[in-house]
Amino acid sequence: MDEWNISKETAALHRDALVLDMSKTWVDVPTFEEREETLVDVAASGCDFVCISLAHDWEGLALTISNIAKDRAWFEANSDRFVLIKTADDIVKAKQEGKLAVAFLFQGTNPLAGNTDMVELYYQLGVRTMLIAYNMKNAAGDGCMERTDGGLSRFGVEVVEEMNRVGMIVDGTHTGYRTTMDMFEVSKDPVNFSHSNPWGPWNHPRNIRDDQIKACAGSGGVVGIMGVGTFLGNNDISIETFIRHIDYVAELVGPEHVGLGLDYFHNYKKNKSPVASAQVNPVALHEEALKKASGGQPTVAWDDIDFFPPSSLPKLTEGLMKNGYAEAEIRGILGENWLRVAKRVWK
Repeated sequence: MDEWNISKETAALHRDALVLDMSKTWVDVPTFEEREETLVDVAASGCDFVCISLAHDWEGLALTISNIAKDRAWFEANSDRFVLIKTADDIVKAKQEGKLAVAFLFQGTNPLAGNTDMVELYYQLGVRTMLIAYNMKNAAGDGCMERTDGGLSRFGVEVVEEMNRVGMIVDGTHTGYRTTMDMFEVSKDPVNFSHSNPWGPWNHPRNIRDDQIKACAGSGGVVGIMGVGTFLGNNDISIETFIRHIDYVAELVGPEHVGLGLDYFHNYKKNKSPVASAQVNPVALHEEALKKASGGQPTVAWDDIDFFPPSSLPKLTEGLMKNGYAEAEIRGILGENWLRVAKRVWK
């Protein structure tokens, strides 16, 4: 057995494969010491690239710019271990050099402050993926937990078009149903879900419907299966449940449209709620959604939620092999599907 407690054959595949995680909670982890622990855990799991969530819809432009400056400086100071990538090829190069490749993710378009010119600036600063809305309505469109479902605004259309122009990945995670369907119509590039689970295995409002998944695949995009226990099941972060979500998307649209976006939160129970500063607290919305999903019965409290950790990734590879996935399919799910999208979109 290997150090990951998996077979040598599986470990060899996992080490050789490109492993990409398209969503990692970051800005809510308060200290760089804890953030570094997260990255060490990520690298130890065999992961080669992580897209770090650097801003939400509630940080605002000034704080977002300040955070980018601090984080870029930290990564540059630790360039012996980490690489702030510019192109998809940089991910492959970083793996060859034994370094963890990093890019930035925005969870919402409010950091643009109503100005589409900011898209290109953020791209130059390392932002490679951006959600349109985080749960609630913003100037670009509605979130998945909003009481309305109004679709993309005129500004939202302009944002998607500008993202296409500069090479930033358009992301429908946390975004309202109609808004995502509008995104598929407007975008000339693949529209992805960096960290969203299918509704079919677990009917949480944060999860996405079959026609959203089919539209994503039709655009050439990828659905990143994520690891929040209450979006996988009843706070279930088992390998079996995670693979059930992978299976569902793979059977619906093909394994070439499945990826990883764990959204892992390091020391979550210590740091408690990451969103207390939000104008409309998503914690309360999440708990309301859980009650609806469970028929009004008592459910998991926000502070008790578990997360599928990076350390489970080698076991995930083992589980995929046992479930009959071909080696090429496993390599795709672990990272090559995301790499295909990155090569097509990033400029």
